[in-house]
Amino acid sequence: MDVIKDMVADKPVVIFSKSSCCVSFSIKSLISSFGANPTVYEIDQISNGTQVERELLQLGSQPTVPAVFIGQKFIGGAHKIMSLHVQNELPTLLLNARAIWISLLSLCWF
Repeated sequence: MDVIKDMVADKPVVIFSKSSCCVSFSIKSLISSFGANPTVYEIDQISNGTQVERELLQLGSQPTVPAVFIGQKFIGGAHKIMSLHVQNELPTLLLNARAIWISLLSLCWF
């Protein structure tokens, strides 16, 4: 798991994806909509993609993509990210990882 550890080091948000995966596209769009600029690795287009996919499986990423790391911590796949979004917990994770500087939720006055 050293390869993944090196790939996520010092990056607030990393998404492992496949270029043809529409679910990965949706998760990348969702995270970007908060103002984050995730580092995206398309594992079907990188030379060590097979090794990365093996390591993602070892981490428990099933299916292997999308696999999201926030603050160098493996968060999970699409289901987990969508759950965090619905529970309004995703902005807090992004803020704590310094992936975004202000949450749009904090700008809303009710």
